[in-house]
Amino acid sequence: MTLESAPGSSGYLDMFPDRRMSYFSNQYVLGLTVISGISGLLFGYDTGVISGALLYIKDDFEAVKQSSFLQETIVSMALVGAIIGAASGGWINDAYGRKKATLLADVIFTAGSIVMAAAPDPYVLILGRLLVGMGVGIASMTAPVYIAEASPSEVRGGLVGTNVLMITGGQFISYLVNLAFTEVPGTWRWMLGVSAVPAIIQFICMLFMPESPRWLFMKSDKDKAIAVLAKIYDLARLEDEVDHLYAAEEEERQKKNTVRYWDVFKSKEVRLAFLAGGGLQAFQQFTGINTVMYYSPTIVQMAGFHSNQLALLISLAVAGTNAAGSIVGIYCIDHFGRKKLALSSLSGVIVSLLILAGAFFGQSYGSSNSFYGLLAVIGLALYIAFFSPGMGPVPWTVNSEIYPEQYRGVCGGMSATVNWISNLIVSQTFLSVAEAVGTGTTFLIFAGIAVSAFVFVAIFVPETQGLTFQEVEQIWKKRAWGSSYNTESLIEDSSQGA
Repeated sequence: MTLESAPGSSGYLDMFPDRRMSYFSNQYVLGLTVISGISGLLFGYDTGVISGALLYIKDDFEAVKQSSFLQETIVSMALVGAIIGAASGGWINDAYGRKKATLLADVIFTAGSIVMAAAPDPYVLILGRLLVGMGVGIASMTAPVYIAEASPSEVRGGLVGTNVLMITGGQFISYLVNLAFTEVPGTWRWMLGVSAVPAIIQFICMLFMPESPRWLFMKSDKDKAIAVLAKIYDLARLEDEVDHLYAAEEEERQKKNTVRYWDVFKSKEVRLAFLAGGGLQAFQQFTGINTVMYYSPTIVQMAGFHSNQLALLISLAVAGTNAAGSIVGIYCIDHFGRKKLALSSLSGVIVSLLILAGAFFGQSYGSSNSFYGLLAVIGLALYIAFFSPGMGPVPWTVNSEIYPEQYRGVCGGMSATVNWISNLIVSQTFLSVAEAVGTGTTFLIFAGIAVSAFVFVAIFVPETQGLTFQEVEQIWKKRAWGSSYNTESLIEDSSQGA
């Protein structure tokens, strides 16, 4: 069977272009995406709310105020939990399904929110952050896979990008909540505690949602899988999609039934896919995005705006820019492609980080602090404006579509773990590094990493826009085996046609 005639290939859509779906054409898929995307909202809220809450936690706990390390630990303990959650999330997804993994994440997140709100001291607060992080870690790798497996290939990028919009929307909401509770007794407890609300809402909604049709099919629950697919595709395309699933199932049957983490590194094509996916996740963090989101009020205060309320208000504008950029990304990712979007995003990120570095260098040596403070805020806004449409959604979208069915849960969990480990390293060290070498030098380091990220994307990340999962697999096989793969596939096609 050649790639052009493969069931489910984009050749079907070339023959019937009128059957291509648009983002809003199927309300069932869109509803599934939004409900699953509440995981992204939890992710975003958690990353955003701590930046404002930390200002008031320092006021309540003198030990936190006196220790940058304790501040970093309160922020980053959620990332430790997320690493645990993401690392175990791949196995949970493959063994029990995307739906049950999401429900488990909601329960853990809700428990963590309650612990944080009731924390009598910084150490119980840190425990609550650990629990919340575990829920976020499971959800962060589950939602993109769940959405991708139920999405038509022509709008898969935009639908997975909706999860990233929910992340940025959650960050924006967190700043609104932070502002709303600035004058309320128990400020930070309310800020952290209300995050249980969307988790409870998602838990209830997910009880009525289907399991991923691809997961059901591969677990031999074909009738349920086809029933879900029938709500997504018309009859002609449904038959085509089911044929593709049967072909994928047959291929998987010839492989080992159980995939272990080490197996990822034994297969050359899967190893290449994980290099691209894991590399994207690492560079997303090491270019500084969650440093900006976790510490944006602190950065604003470093730039000379010392009022807590003013710092939160400026940070709210930054978060609003982040959410707006994500909307742009939803449109662009399926129109211009993942790779071009990432490269253009990184170009702007590099320039923005250089502006930020220059602003803090100027503030250190110049006499006009207000000018350099304003320049730093402009640099922050530009950074978010360039980052959010590209390097925000692209790593999550690419990781939801580049792995073979057999490896999707495991590799998705591993790549999310890379993201959270990178996030932990950056957030745990930002304040300490800024104190040691200066804030300007710290942003200059981020700029250098962004240049490396640009080179990495240009060399290692393929374009997957509009491709089916089967077509994406062919990319890695060709990259792994080159001309020898083409020769072998021709021989196989010839023997099948005989």
